Amino acid sequence: MDILSLYYPFLIVMTVIAVIVFISLFFVDAGYGKFQTKKWGPSIPNRIGWVLMESPVFILMAIFFALSDRTSNIAIIAMFSLFMLHYFQRSFIFPFLIKGNKTMPLSIIAMGITFNVMNALMQAGWLFYVSEPDHYTTGWLTSPQFIIGTILFLIGFVMNVHSDHVIRTLRKPGDTSYHFPDKGMYRYVCSANYFGECIEWLGFACLTWSWPGLVFFIWTFANLAPRAVRIRKKYQEQFPEEFAKTNPKAIIPFIF
Repeated sequence: MDILSLYYPFLIVMTVIAVIVFISLFFVDAGYGKFQTKKWGPSIPNRIGWVLMESPVFILMAIFFALSDRTSNIAIIAMFSLFMLHYFQRSFIFPFLIKGNKTMPLSIIAMGITFNVMNALMQAGWLFYVSEPDHYTTGWLTSPQFIIGTILFLIGFVMNVHSDHVIRTLRKPGDTSYHFPDKGMYRYVCSANYFGECIEWLGFACLTWSWPGLVFFIWTFANLAPRAVRIRKKYQEQFPEEFAKTNPKAIIPFIF
């Protein structure tokens, strides 16, 4: 059987799993960060965990790109570069900016690695192998979907990085307690970093105008939205006065 014939069924399966994950996460908190418990098993330092979890997709995308025959395609290079920008920051910069000595369960890391490998197969498969060789010409770079998508991606990227910075700077040296974030986009949503990431991958889906890009956005929202709802509830309980001042939504400003 031709491996390429399995690609679209693979996308369907990934979409179905995303829906299942979305529903499940309203009942089970992914055990990292604020919701980590011993039931998730042994843990390792947070910084190492993030590198191990996020770097596989960066490495695999680089390998798949290098092995393809599209390494001189300008449009492909542009889309590939935007994707890699996010994962370079997430794999090799973000982990080393983390403060404190928290840990991450190996089970969560394993699930993250599994998804990232699958996502590399989705995105690299489409960009470098499955899409028609002449699908992304140089003219694609001036198309409305690429321009709008790139703007959305960069806005989301900046929002995500800035929101992570806001969270990191809530604590003074030696402080281990939780604080209510109320700067930047946190004035509108309790999980501004998640909102930024969703905007990023919505932009990527738009600029590639592809099914795998859309599936990735669905996965991002399915994974982050339920957690954002739980974080909002937790903030409302822990910081009732601060929360009441802005009454932020969970992940989409003014809506949800």
